[in-house]
Amino acid sequence: MTQPRIRRAIADSTPAFAPATRAPAGAPNVLVILLDDTGFAQFGCFGGEVETPTFDRLAAGGLRYHRFHVTALCSPTRAALLTGRNHHAVGMGFLTDVPTGFPGYCGRIPEAAATLPRLLGDAGYHTMAIGKWHIAPRWDQQQSGPFDRWPLGLGFDRYYGFPAGDTNQWAPNLIRDNTYVDPPRTPEEGYHLNEDLADEAIRMIAEQQQTTPHQPFFMYFAPGAMHAPHHAPPEWIARYEGRFDDGWDACRDRVFARQVERGIVPPGTENTPRPEGMAAWADLPPEEQRLYARQMEVFAGFLAHTDHHLGRVVDFLEELGILDDTIVMVCTDNGASAEGGAHGSFNEHSWALGQEDDLEVSLARIDELGGHRAYGHYSWGWAWVGNTPFRMWKRYAWLGGVRTPLIVHWPAGIAPEARGDVRGQFCHAIDLAPTVLDAAGIPVPTVVRGVDQMPMHGASLVPSFADPDAPGRDVQYFEMLGSRSIVDGRWKATTDHLSQGVPDESVLAGSRDFDTDRWALFDLEADFAEARDVAGDHPDVLRRLEELWWAEAGRYDVLPLDDSLTGRVVAMEPSPHPPRYRWTYRPGAPTVEEGTPMLTGGFRLVVTTDPVPDGAEGVLCAQGDWNGGWALVAHGGRPAFVVSRYGTPHRIETDTPLPPGATTVEVEYTRAESGGGTVVLRADGAPIGTGAIPRDLPFRWQIGGSRLHLGEDRGFPVSDDYRPPFPFTGRIRRAEITLPALAFLEDRPDPRHDPRADLATD
Repeated sequence: MTQPRIRRAIADSTPAFAPATRAPAGAPNVLVILLDDTGFAQFGCFGGEVETPTFDRLAAGGLRYHRFHVTALCSPTRAALLTGRNHHAVGMGFLTDVPTGFPGYCGRIPEAAATLPRLLGDAGYHTMAIGKWHIAPRWDQQQSGPFDRWPLGLGFDRYYGFPAGDTNQWAPNLIRDNTYVDPPRTPEEGYHLNEDLADEAIRMIAEQQQTTPHQPFFMYFAPGAMHAPHHAPPEWIARYEGRFDDGWDACRDRVFARQVERGIVPPGTENTPRPEGMAAWADLPPEEQRLYARQMEVFAGFLAHTDHHLGRVVDFLEELGILDDTIVMVCTDNGASAEGGAHGSFNEHSWALGQEDDLEVSLARIDELGGHRAYGHYSWGWAWVGNTPFRMWKRYAWLGGVRTPLIVHWPAGIAPEARGDVRGQFCHAIDLAPTVLDAAGIPVPTVVRGVDQMPMHGASLVPSFADPDAPGRDVQYFEMLGSRSIVDGRWKATTDHLSQGVPDESVLAGSRDFDTDRWALFDLEADFAEARDVAGDHPDVLRRLEELWWAEAGRYDVLPLDDSLTGRVVAMEPSPHPPRYRWTYRPGAPTVEEGTPMLTGGFRLVVTTDPVPDGAEGVLCAQGDWNGGWALVAHGGRPAFVVSRYGTPHRIETDTPLPPGATTVEVEYTRAESGGGTVVLRADGAPIGTGAIPRDLPFRWQIGGSRLHLGEDRGFPVSDDYRPPFPFTGRIRRAEITLPALAFLEDRPDPRHDPRADLATD
């Protein structure tokens, strides 16, 4: 850039302007669609039972890759996809919610691994993210940030979606750019997240095309489907009524037959058998068959509904005349999920937060599955079907956890005679970022914004667009929750390790001790489905692959191995925020669960108001909903404290109304040594009601977080005796929560306001 010449007057001065950054000529638009918890065999174009016309259309006009791999869990795959690096190498060896003090598990993508949106944005692209994020560390997900690992902090220009691992599809926890927002409609008005996200994607693309149509765009669209909760409008579920009544054994056979017929799996592929510990459909009682078939109907309706709304985005690109010049990639973050266990779950929080769901509850509430009252997940029998022809599922380094579908649609870059083909190159989520950069003509930089970059670990797939025999990469390691495998050319070695705290012994005869793990060996050229262990025939190959795995583990920060799921919480990075005895909230400033105190060990809530009117009504304070949450609410002047523990309600109320003119309403929970505890309701300090909660409060109310509200509620209620917003008829000044166990902190000076802190020395 030339320098301006500046003189005393403008007539004698010469300006200079920074050149505009322009993407390379012909750089395509890019739309990456990343589904959640969707197995190799769940799209119609990969042999699945569900109608997915959008994905099928993209596959027919593009390419399907049947040896595409991911990391077996959501946060790690997202980080790998967006950086082009292995997940441990960018600190995402596990969920970002549980950062631990080791480089491979810190939950923070380093600046040395600049993301794809950052690189594209610096090269002249407009970048947009829609849907699930789940790669901002636990302590960063609050409204006050920090925002450096939120979407805008990692290179996106625009964002609309949700921050955590899942969310209620009817009443989600939403963010626009860097601000938490409410959904545009209520559940009663027909809101569903799939539709909202598609609307927002279309709006963002329209805005960009109307203002800077010369600029290519990159959109990352991660809807959060098909992760639990499985929620879909009833008319979409009804399309599949009766479709799965013959059960998972027959369904898997049908899927496999289609895969063979359509060339999704190579000739000679063996369909791995149902695990011995999984019930044969014919052996199940009729009422369980009815329940499990209904669970799959809900899942199918949800997937079809998702496909439909993603189809609206694809149709809009076609309407604009830019679909042919847009690379559309469709993939999933891990294999189908078995987190519903043998029976499935009516409320998925129960599994994730350490409590088994009650089969009788699911049977009694079968008609509510998929709707507003449920937070459901299907039985693991359907995960087995969804991963046909492989064994195991999400969380495991077996192919059922790590091999998932990939569709690439790009008419401008894929010759007509190749469209509809199946490609057999080995590929992985880390290959997608290099592929996009290669297609756009953008070199991978060695320095980004002054920071030296680690090399990308993936390789471009662009050569395979034209050449079905183009070589893929040879070596790729896998590790998730102690389950390990490695691919080197035709060979794959896989351990039998089982994660701690996960009752999967009945479906995988394995080890819970790293020292006694057994490695199996598979020849993937002859055995597409990892069905035949040939370790005894090739001990030298197995020994070499095991040693190679350890070498790769050292290279990419995989160590130390940790096979615990919930046990990691014990070793989790401590909060960067100092512990607090007192938390104060004011109307108009809702927060998020991660920024609120943990109530498990006992608490005192005091809501201060203007003098309450006679017969005061409404929500004074609430967090969460009937799937997990609590509320202090008044009816006819009488307060009640309601807790929904994984959907089981507990109610403490009083017949004594608030005295006229009262200015404080209080709830005090004292935990008993045996668990659970007593609750006292007070008005102006005087007891007006008591009760008990029989079991401990959960350490987290909802997996996806939950916002705290004063003076009203949003989304779904905590109990059936009110409907949000149910505003309080008085005026609330503030709410204060104190934790008796931390009362000693009240006497500590705050160093921010202590003048002696300025005199402190090392």
